[in-house]
Amino acid sequence: MLKHLNYSFLLVFIALFVSSWGFYAHRQINRLAVFTLPPDMIGFYKKNIEYITEASVNPDRRRFAVVDEGPRHYIDIDHFGDSALYKMPRYWKEAVEKYGEDTLKAYGILPWHINVMYYRLRDAFMVKDPTKILSLSADLGHYLADAHVPLHTTENYNGQLTGQEGIHAFWESRLPELFASGYDFFVGRAEYLKNPLLAAWKAVENSNHQLDSVFMLEISLTEKFAEKKFSFEAKGKQTIKVYSVEFSAAYHDALSNMVEQRMRAAIKLIGDFWFTAWVDAGQPDIKALINYSPTEEELQMRRKELEEWKEQRVKIRQHDVEN
Repeated sequence: MLKHLNYSFLLVFIALFVSSWGFYAHRQINRLAVFTLPPDMIGFYKKNIEYITEASVNPDRRRFAVVDEGPRHYIDIDHFGDSALYKMPRYWKEAVEKYGEDTLKAYGILPWHINVMYYRLRDAFMVKDPTKILSLSADLGHYLADAHVPLHTTENYNGQLTGQEGIHAFWESRLPELFASGYDFFVGRAEYLKNPLLAAWKAVENSNHQLDSVFMLEISLTEKFAEKKFSFEAKGKQTIKVYSVEFSAAYHDALSNMVEQRMRAAIKLIGDFWFTAWVDAGQPDIKALINYSPTEEELQMRRKELEEWKEQRVKIRQHDVEN
């Protein structure tokens, strides 16, 4: 029966339900970032850790319903030339003057949007708005995690330009789901960032530097494994084609802890951003917010957003799906 499965359908299924670090990895990253926070912050965040964890995937949910959401998750830095990683203006105004806003939005605005979210979170701390602090913290964590995925920094985001279709979900979802239980996620305490925007760009730079290994090692192992590269697994009531456990393990080993290192770096930087936003807001007493609980109206709004995500779809380019 397996030979009769429609392979294109399987790819669509994987693309729709496995995106952007995978829901599993995003939840883990946001959750663990809470434990990097200092005593004056951690009580409030730990009290709301389940929301911080589950809301970590809200930006991905919005991609199917909000037209402008997709470009916030990536930046195709190589579109702008071989040396763009070093020559591209780091500040939005200068980048717009050089390339134009439409072009930048067409190829991703990830580091700049991270900076926007940082300022929004700082302002939420200033006014001690617990609802906004939580939702913005969760969203900011998502975008920062995306900045730590090498394939979020290239036009060849899914290997479609090199005959490696599927590598995106493989790297950022399949590998963490198989191997993250053995990772060391103790990353130390959050630290103050002198320039959050440049810190976001540094994350993008470090991710981009990993791309050659991401692509070349997959090609090399594909030649070795041949037909053993893939296998079939049950996902709920569906049977889908996936990268085999054996191929995944070989690739994971060849990457030399890359996935673990990028997840660790994401956890640490998220904590740094939350902490920096709180410090720049004047270190407000958020212990006083520890007994906050969402109102029934807020809970209904959250449920409504989830239902709308399930029901609504907008026409988005393939990059937005795969990322």
